[in-house]
Amino acid sequence: MAPQPWRTRASRDIYRNTWVRLREDIAELPDGRTTIYSVLTPGIGQCVGVLPFLPDGRVVMIRQYRYVYGEGHRWEMPTGGMHEGETPEEAAQRELQEEIGYRAGRFEWISSYYTSKSVVEETAHLFLGFDLTPSSLPPDETEFLEIEAMPFEQVLDMVLCSDIRDSMTVTAVLHAARRLGV
Repeated sequence: MAPQPWRTRASRDIYRNTWVRLREDIAELPDGRTTIYSVLTPGIGQCVGVLPFLPDGRVVMIRQYRYVYGEGHRWEMPTGGMHEGETPEEAAQRELQEEIGYRAGRFEWISSYYTSKSVVEETAHLFLGFDLTPSSLPPDETEFLEIEAMPFEQVLDMVLCSDIRDSMTVTAVLHAARRLGV
């Protein structure tokens, strides 16, 4: 028998700013008891990532300081939150232009998944980007990026030895490796 749904009996915002919302719900369990459940929603609850391929097979990666982990030495693909009213493809195009100064002529969707299955309400949409042409938009005001084109095999090795750790990049690189037969 499939799990029975919980019912939200009450909900209130605990905190909200431009980047994140934290709410606290009172949820009724299938057996009638209630529990407090906290839910964190980044932005509008959806984000995108693009693994951008140059014609020679290299991928364009970025590196930036990640405040939560206190490190700035790990590479990742261009990623970011969706804006209200954007499709995943529109958001992916904007992120490429803001972060690496390219526009993709073609996207291939590879995955949509929940970034956390319990307390974070966010869906990530991942793409491979091809047919890149120079085109830039101003970067986000909090992003200070290093950009480098790397052989795909090198990026795959960094995923396999855990030098790349963010779930969006790991997922995209492994999907790409399977599609490319690497």
